[in-house]
Amino acid sequence: MRDITFTSHGTRCAAWHLTGAGAKSGRPCVVMAHGFGGTRDTGLLGYAEPFAAAGYDVLVFDYRGWGDSEGAPRQDVSYRRQREDYHAAIAVARQLPGVDPERIVLWGTSYAGGHAVVAAARDQRIAAITALTPAMDGAATLAHILHRAGPRQLLRAAGHGLIDIARAAVGRAPHHVPIVGPPGSAAMMTSPGAVEAVVPVAGPTWRNEVCARAALEVGLNRPGAFVGRLRCPVLFQIGAIDSVAPPWAARRAAAKAGSLATIREYPVDHFDVYDGPWQRRAVADQLEFLARVLH
Repeated sequence: MRDITFTSHGTRCAAWHLTGAGAKSGRPCVVMAHGFGGTRDTGLLGYAEPFAAAGYDVLVFDYRGWGDSEGAPRQDVSYRRQREDYHAAIAVARQLPGVDPERIVLWGTSYAGGHAVVAAARDQRIAAITALTPAMDGAATLAHILHRAGPRQLLRAAGHGLIDIARAAVGRAPHHVPIVGPPGSAAMMTSPGAVEAVVPVAGPTWRNEVCARAALEVGLNRPGAFVGRLRCPVLFQIGAIDSVAPPWAARRAAAKAGSLATIREYPVDHFDVYDGPWQRRAVADQLEFLARVLH
Protein backbone atom coordinates (compact mmCIF):
# COMPACT_ATOMS: atom_id res chain seq x y z
CA MET A 1 0.00 0.00 0.00
CA ARG A 2 1.33 3.41 -0.92
CA ASP A 3 0.08 6.97 -0.43
CA ILE A 4 -0.75 8.87 -3.59
CA THR A 5 -2.56 12.12 -4.37
CA PHE A 6 -4.72 13.32 -7.22
CA THR A 7 -6.50 16.55 -8.07
CA SER A 8 -10.25 17.07 -8.14
CA HIS A 9 -11.36 20.48 -9.37
CA GLY A 10 -8.06 22.04 -8.34
CA THR A 11 -7.92 20.48 -4.87
CA ARG A 12 -5.53 17.75 -3.73
CA CYS A 13 -7.20 14.51 -2.64
CA ALA A 14 -5.37 11.85 -0.63
CA ALA A 15 -5.60 8.17 -1.52
CA TRP A 16 -4.11 4.76 -0.88
CA HIS A 17 -3.14 2.55 -3.78
CA LEU A 18 -3.01 -1.18 -3.08
CA THR A 19 -1.48 -3.28 -5.85
CA GLY A 20 -3.15 -6.59 -6.57
CA ALA A 21 -1.31 -9.74 -5.50
CA GLY A 22 0.67 -11.27 -8.34
CA ALA A 23 0.97 -7.91 -10.09
CA LYS A 24 -0.19 -9.32 -13.42
CA SER A 25 -0.88 -6.82 -16.17
CA GLY A 26 -4.45 -6.00 -17.07
CA ARG A 27 -5.69 -6.04 -13.48
CA PRO A 28 -9.12 -4.70 -12.52
CA CYS A 29 -9.10 -1.77 -10.09
CA VAL A 30 -11.66 -1.13 -7.36
CA VAL A 31 -12.25 2.56 -6.59
CA MET A 32 -13.49 3.02 -3.02
CA ALA A 33 -14.74 5.86 -0.84
CA HIS A 34 -16.74 6.12 2.36
CA GLY A 35 -20.29 7.15 3.05
CA PHE A 36 -21.75 10.16 4.85
CA GLY A 37 -19.03 11.62 7.08
CA GLY A 38 -16.61 8.71 6.71
CA THR A 39 -12.87 8.70 5.99
CA ARG A 40 -10.73 6.10 4.26
CA ASP A 41 -9.19 5.00 7.58
CA THR A 42 -12.60 4.14 9.06
CA GLY A 43 -13.30 0.54 8.19
CA LEU A 44 -12.42 0.54 4.49
CA LEU A 45 -9.16 -1.39 4.66
CA GLY A 46 -11.15 -4.39 5.83
CA TYR A 47 -12.59 -4.43 2.32
CA ALA A 48 -9.62 -3.12 0.34
CA GLU A 49 -7.08 -5.65 1.61
CA PRO A 50 -9.10 -8.77 0.62
CA PHE A 51 -9.55 -7.28 -2.87
CA ALA A 52 -5.79 -6.75 -3.19
CA ALA A 53 -5.12 -10.27 -1.95
CA ALA A 54 -7.45 -11.55 -4.69
CA GLY A 55 -5.44 -9.75 -7.38
CA TYR A 56 -7.34 -6.49 -7.73
CA ASP A 57 -5.73 -3.08 -7.51
CA VAL A 58 -7.59 -0.79 -5.10
CA LEU A 59 -7.75 3.00 -4.91
CA VAL A 60 -9.18 4.21 -1.57
CA PHE A 61 -9.62 7.97 -1.36
CA ASP A 62 -10.84 10.77 0.88
CA TYR A 63 -13.23 13.38 -0.51
CA ARG A 64 -12.24 17.01 -0.65
CA GLY A 65 -12.45 18.54 2.82
CA TRP A 66 -12.23 15.16 4.59
CA GLY A 67 -9.49 13.10 6.20
CA ASP A 68 -6.08 13.74 4.66
CA SER A 69 -7.45 15.53 1.60
CA GLU A 70 -7.25 19.29 1.24
CA GLY A 71 -10.22 21.54 0.63
CA ALA A 72 -12.57 23.84 2.48
CA PRO A 73 -14.94 24.00 4.16
CA ARG A 74 -13.80 21.08 6.24
CA GLN A 75 -16.28 18.32 7.08
CA ASP A 76 -18.82 19.39 4.45
CA VAL A 77 -20.92 16.64 2.86
CA SER A 78 -21.90 17.80 -0.62
CA TYR A 79 -23.15 14.94 -2.76
CA ARG A 80 -22.43 16.92 -5.92
CA ARG A 81 -18.78 17.52 -4.96
CA GLN A 82 -18.34 13.94 -3.81
CA ARG A 83 -19.59 12.63 -7.14
CA GLU A 84 -17.06 14.88 -8.87
CA ASP A 85 -14.33 13.40 -6.66
CA TYR A 86 -15.37 9.90 -7.72
CA HIS A 87 -14.90 10.81 -11.37
CA ALA A 88 -11.47 12.30 -10.64
CA ALA A 89 -10.48 9.10 -8.80
CA ILE A 90 -11.71 6.95 -11.71
CA ALA A 91 -9.51 8.91 -14.11
CA VAL A 92 -6.49 8.25 -11.88
CA ALA A 93 -7.32 4.55 -11.51
CA ARG A 94 -7.37 4.11 -15.28
CA GLN A 95 -3.79 5.38 -15.46
CA LEU A 96 -2.32 3.16 -12.72
CA PRO A 97 0.46 0.84 -13.99
CA GLY A 98 -0.84 -2.59 -14.89
CA VAL A 99 -4.53 -1.67 -14.54
CA ASP A 100 -7.01 -2.49 -17.29
CA PRO A 101 -8.82 0.84 -17.85
CA GLU A 102 -11.91 -1.03 -19.03
CA ARG A 103 -12.22 -3.01 -15.80
CA ILE A 104 -12.83 -0.29 -13.22
CA VAL A 105 -15.12 -1.27 -10.36
CA LEU A 106 -16.89 1.29 -8.21
CA TRP A 107 -17.31 0.37 -4.54
CA GLY A 108 -19.46 2.49 -2.28
CA THR A 109 -21.08 2.22 1.11
CA SER A 110 -24.07 4.20 2.42
CA TYR A 111 -24.02 7.63 0.71
CA ALA A 112 -21.17 6.42 -1.50
CA GLY A 113 -23.23 3.44 -2.63
CA GLY A 114 -25.48 5.98 -4.31
CA HIS A 115 -22.52 7.97 -5.64
CA ALA A 116 -21.15 4.82 -7.29
CA VAL A 117 -24.42 4.25 -9.12
CA VAL A 118 -24.56 7.83 -10.38
CA ALA A 119 -20.91 7.82 -11.45
CA ALA A 120 -21.40 4.57 -13.39
CA ALA A 121 -24.53 5.91 -15.06
CA ARG A 122 -22.49 8.87 -16.28
CA ASP A 123 -19.36 6.88 -17.21
CA GLN A 124 -20.51 3.84 -19.10
CA ARG A 125 -17.03 2.36 -19.30
CA ILE A 126 -17.40 1.24 -15.66
CA ALA A 127 -17.28 -2.56 -15.45
CA ALA A 128 -19.20 -3.22 -12.21
CA ILE A 129 -20.55 -1.69 -9.00
CA THR A 130 -20.84 -2.94 -5.44
CA ALA A 131 -23.26 -0.88 -3.35
CA LEU A 132 -23.12 -1.73 0.37
CA THR A 133 -26.11 -0.64 2.51
CA PRO A 134 -26.62 2.06 -0.14
CA ALA A 135 -28.53 5.30 0.37
CA MET A 136 -30.54 5.31 -2.86
CA ASP A 137 -33.22 7.93 -2.18
CA GLY A 138 -32.78 10.99 0.02
CA ALA A 139 -36.51 11.68 0.10
CA ALA A 140 -37.06 8.15 1.40
CA THR A 141 -34.41 8.75 4.05
CA LEU A 142 -36.23 11.85 5.29
CA ALA A 143 -39.52 9.94 5.38
CA HIS A 144 -37.76 7.18 7.31
CA ILE A 145 -36.46 9.68 9.88
CA LEU A 146 -39.90 11.27 10.17
CA HIS A 147 -41.48 7.89 10.85
CA ARG A 148 -38.79 6.76 13.30
CA ALA A 149 -37.93 9.96 15.17
CA GLY A 150 -40.83 12.31 14.43
CA PRO A 151 -40.99 15.80 12.92
CA ARG A 152 -38.98 17.36 15.74
CA GLN A 153 -35.83 15.61 14.57
CA LEU A 154 -36.21 16.96 11.02
CA LEU A 155 -37.01 20.46 12.22
CA ARG A 156 -33.98 20.45 14.51
CA ALA A 157 -31.72 19.37 11.63
CA ALA A 158 -33.18 22.00 9.30
CA GLY A 159 -32.69 24.69 11.93
CA HIS A 160 -29.02 23.84 12.37
CA GLY A 161 -28.64 23.75 8.59
CA LEU A 162 -30.06 27.25 8.22
CA ILE A 163 -27.70 28.53 10.91
CA ASP A 164 -24.77 27.07 8.98
CA ILE A 165 -25.95 28.60 5.70
CA ALA A 166 -26.34 32.00 7.36
CA ARG A 167 -22.82 31.82 8.80
CA ALA A 168 -21.40 30.90 5.40
CA ALA A 169 -23.20 33.84 3.78
CA VAL A 170 -21.36 36.32 6.02
CA GLY A 171 -18.00 34.56 5.83
CA ARG A 172 -18.05 32.98 9.28
CA ALA A 173 -16.76 29.53 10.22
CA PRO A 174 -19.10 26.60 9.58
CA HIS A 175 -21.63 25.49 12.16
CA HIS A 176 -20.99 21.82 12.85
CA VAL A 177 -23.19 19.13 14.37
CA PRO A 178 -22.22 15.54 15.25
CA ILE A 179 -22.39 12.89 12.54
CA VAL A 180 -23.60 10.22 14.96
CA GLY A 181 -25.20 10.70 18.35
CA PRO A 182 -27.76 9.24 20.73
CA PRO A 183 -31.48 9.34 19.91
CA GLY A 184 -32.92 12.81 20.41
CA SER A 185 -29.59 14.58 19.91
CA ALA A 186 -28.68 17.12 17.22
CA ALA A 187 -26.57 14.55 15.34
CA MET A 188 -27.29 13.72 11.71
CA MET A 189 -27.69 10.00 12.51
CA THR A 190 -29.34 9.17 15.81
CA SER A 191 -30.37 5.55 15.45
CA PRO A 192 -29.82 3.46 18.59
CA GLY A 193 -26.33 1.99 18.69
CA ALA A 194 -24.88 4.26 15.98
CA VAL A 195 -22.20 5.77 18.23
CA GLU A 196 -21.24 2.37 19.65
CA ALA A 197 -20.89 0.92 16.14
CA VAL A 198 -18.93 3.75 14.52
CA VAL A 199 -16.45 4.87 17.18
CA PRO A 200 -14.62 1.50 17.52
CA VAL A 201 -13.79 1.39 13.79
CA ALA A 202 -13.04 5.11 13.40
CA GLY A 203 -9.55 5.96 12.18
CA PRO A 204 -7.29 8.77 13.40
CA THR A 205 -8.51 11.28 10.79
CA TRP A 206 -12.22 10.77 11.52
CA ARG A 207 -14.00 13.53 13.40
CA ASN A 208 -17.55 13.26 14.66
CA GLU A 209 -18.73 16.49 13.09
CA VAL A 210 -20.23 17.68 9.83
CA CYS A 211 -21.32 21.04 8.42
CA ALA A 212 -24.98 21.30 9.39
CA ARG A 213 -25.92 22.55 5.90
CA ALA A 214 -25.71 18.94 4.69
CA ALA A 215 -29.12 18.25 6.23
CA LEU A 216 -30.72 20.62 3.71
CA GLU A 217 -29.34 18.59 0.77
CA VAL A 218 -30.28 15.08 1.84
CA GLY A 219 -33.68 15.09 0.15
CA LEU A 220 -32.15 16.22 -3.14
CA ASN A 221 -29.75 13.28 -3.36
CA ARG A 222 -31.70 10.62 -5.27
CA PRO A 223 -29.33 8.17 -6.97
CA GLY A 224 -32.16 5.74 -7.68
CA ALA A 225 -33.24 8.02 -10.50
CA PHE A 226 -30.04 7.08 -12.38
CA VAL A 227 -30.40 3.30 -12.15
CA GLY A 228 -32.19 3.05 -15.48
CA ARG A 229 -29.09 4.42 -17.22
CA LEU A 230 -26.74 1.72 -15.93
CA ARG A 231 -25.03 -0.60 -18.41
CA CYS A 232 -22.92 -2.61 -15.96
CA PRO A 233 -23.76 -5.26 -13.35
CA VAL A 234 -24.40 -4.01 -9.82
CA LEU A 235 -24.42 -5.80 -6.48
CA PHE A 236 -26.91 -4.37 -3.99
CA GLN A 237 -26.08 -5.43 -0.42
CA ILE A 238 -29.05 -4.48 1.71
CA GLY A 239 -29.44 -4.39 5.47
CA ALA A 240 -32.91 -5.74 6.19
CA ILE A 241 -33.16 -3.70 9.41
CA ASP A 242 -31.21 -0.67 8.20
CA SER A 243 -32.25 2.30 10.33
CA VAL A 244 -30.34 4.88 8.25
CA ALA A 245 -30.73 3.95 4.55
CA PRO A 246 -34.25 2.56 4.02
CA PRO A 247 -33.94 -1.00 2.69
CA TRP A 248 -37.09 -0.66 0.59
CA ALA A 249 -35.46 2.15 -1.41
CA ALA A 250 -32.50 -0.10 -2.24
CA ARG A 251 -34.85 -2.95 -3.19
CA ARG A 252 -36.76 -0.59 -5.48
CA ALA A 253 -33.52 0.54 -7.15
CA ALA A 254 -32.46 -3.08 -7.63
CA ALA A 255 -35.80 -3.87 -9.26
CA LYS A 256 -35.29 -0.96 -11.68
CA ALA A 257 -31.85 -2.34 -12.58
CA GLY A 258 -33.48 -5.59 -13.67
CA SER A 259 -31.14 -8.29 -14.93
CA LEU A 260 -28.09 -6.14 -14.15
CA ALA A 261 -28.76 -6.40 -10.41
CA THR A 262 -27.60 -9.01 -7.95
CA ILE A 263 -29.24 -8.68 -4.53
CA ARG A 264 -27.84 -9.89 -1.24
CA GLU A 265 -29.81 -9.10 1.91
CA TYR A 266 -28.55 -9.49 5.46
CA PRO A 267 -30.28 -9.25 8.88
CA VAL A 268 -28.17 -6.23 9.86
CA ASP A 269 -28.43 -2.54 10.68
CA HIS A 270 -26.56 0.17 8.78
CA PHE A 271 -23.25 0.08 10.67
CA ASP A 272 -22.99 -3.68 11.20
CA VAL A 273 -21.00 -4.20 7.99
CA TYR A 274 -17.74 -2.52 9.01
CA ASP A 275 -16.49 -5.17 11.42
CA GLY A 276 -17.20 -8.68 12.59
CA PRO A 277 -18.90 -11.63 10.89
CA TRP A 278 -21.22 -9.59 8.67
CA GLN A 279 -18.29 -7.59 7.33
CA ARG A 280 -16.58 -10.84 6.38
CA ARG A 281 -19.76 -12.12 4.78
CA ALA A 282 -20.23 -8.89 2.81
CA VAL A 283 -16.69 -8.89 1.41
CA ALA A 284 -16.94 -12.58 0.51
CA ASP A 285 -20.10 -11.85 -1.48
CA GLN A 286 -18.38 -8.94 -3.20
CA LEU A 287 -15.43 -11.12 -4.23
CA GLU A 288 -17.76 -13.81 -5.55
CA PHE A 289 -19.77 -11.23 -7.52
CA LEU A 290 -16.68 -9.62 -9.07
CA ALA A 291 -15.12 -12.97 -9.98
CA ARG A 292 -18.32 -13.84 -11.80
CA VAL A 293 -18.96 -10.59 -13.68
CA LEU A 294 -15.35 -9.60 -14.50
CA HIS A 295 -14.01 -12.98 -15.60
